[in-house]
Amino acid sequence: MTAKLQQVHIRVNDAATGKPTPCRIRITDAENTYYAPYGRLTKFAAGPGQTVGGDVYLGIRPHAYIDGACEIALPTGSIRVEINKGPEYQPLNSTVDLVPGKLSLRFELKRWTDLRDQGWFSGDCRAHSLSPHAALLEAQAEDLAIVNLLAEETTLKDSFGEAVKAITNLLAFSGQEFALSAPGCGVAVNTLNRHPVLGTLALLHCHRVVYPLTFGGEGGKEDWTLADWCDQCHRKAGLVVWARTADPQAECGHGEALADLILGKIDAFELDHFDGSPFDGFADWKRLLDAGIMVTLVGASGKNSNGRALGVLRTYARLGPGEPLTLKGWIEAVRAGRSFVTNGPLVSLEVDGVGPSVVPLDREPGASFRLQAEARSWLAFDELVVLNNGKVIERAAPSAGPPYHAAIQASHPVRNGGWLTAGCFGQQAIADRPANQTVFACTSAVYLRTPYLQNGDQATAQRRWIAELDASVEWVETRARCETPKQRERLANVFLQAKQKLASL
Repeated sequence: MTAKLQQVHIRVNDAATGKPTPCRIRITDAENTYYAPYGRLTKFAAGPGQTVGGDVYLGIRPHAYIDGACEIALPTGSIRVEINKGPEYQPLNSTVDLVPGKLSLRFELKRWTDLRDQGWFSGDCRAHSLSPHAALLEAQAEDLAIVNLLAEETTLKDSFGEAVKAITNLLAFSGQEFALSAPGCGVAVNTLNRHPVLGTLALLHCHRVVYPLTFGGEGGKEDWTLADWCDQCHRKAGLVVWARTADPQAECGHGEALADLILGKIDAFELDHFDGSPFDGFADWKRLLDAGIMVTLVGASGKNSNGRALGVLRTYARLGPGEPLTLKGWIEAVRAGRSFVTNGPLVSLEVDGVGPSVVPLDREPGASFRLQAEARSWLAFDELVVLNNGKVIERAAPSAGPPYHAAIQASHPVRNGGWLTAGCFGQQAIADRPANQTVFACTSAVYLRTPYLQNGDQATAQRRWIAELDASVEWVETRARCETPKQRERLANVFLQAKQKLASL
């Protein structure tokens, strides 16, 4: 027999303001049956591009996004309420005895920390398929300050079963302004540009759309280069992110994106919360640093369905002292390397009082450097580590929590040039579809430069990337579909110049 339902008004306030706050909510009864607010669904599509926004599965568990209040039909009896709002808020898990005639429920979310007070603002560097309005709601509910919603060219089946091209959100392109914003949160619409072999770029903060959105592929021609996209994006302070970095091609590895990074045309290296083995791209980023290539680390959800939460992997960027939040300010903080990537823990690193930056610190051989690292998290983690040229030089276990906390203060001699990062790792699961991932956070690098000593492992690391560049040159010479010898020569020169630049590092 179906239990009688009664309409209930739910309101979720922010403890600091006493006002309704957007959040992610899940309500179930004693039998774990999920109830959706009006305007949301108990079962919904979770395929790429399928009515994305407002609902989300975390693993197999459905949730709804609300603007701080909602109406919902619920049965009387024991009701379980779960409310979340990003990594800086305490999750709320409450059991309520809903008696007949009770028409409202009130809840309160509290921050356990506030990085915005310290100038740190979180953003998602790449999401797709949401409308700007859905992205704004979900961004506020996940406590994101910035969402980079990217239009991309995709293929779908029309009503007759024919494959046709589609470009979502291109008409909402906003470039260097927010397409939509609310206090403390904004959605910017830019583009994702890709070649099926040469690589994929997220072009952020562009002054205009950079065409073509794609080239090459079946029936296409290699009559363009990724470097052309980079140059157009940079003409008026755009930011170029190497996206989908964990997707190398058999033909030529990481393709032209690698060459453009070496040539200084790419500003940031993306980790995304992709399906399958987590963080494969993280090892490649460390290998790039080993080779002497300096590049900011950024995080992105890659959200394109209701099977993934916006901001599940995010980028925190630090603005200047007293600087208000703006899209340009956040973009420039990322470009400068003042960032860390996380799916939960909050991590920091300072070397001689200086945090991550693309500007190296000059140090004499034999001198010492002081490092200070810290990790804080509402989720349990196993350890905080400091890496120097890929090797762990310090580690610390967390205190009991939540919140969990670990800190490192140490002094080390300067033995050669290289890089340092702080990372936070653990076995706590972050729910995702189709597979959970584990707790992770890492800072962008602090670089040490000595005038007399070289990092002995740099040449070894460079040989790996030189081999990929050689494979790319061979692909251009034998397989690229160029219409003229001049086009082929132009594309090959990108890789040849990158080899020269890499050898000079």
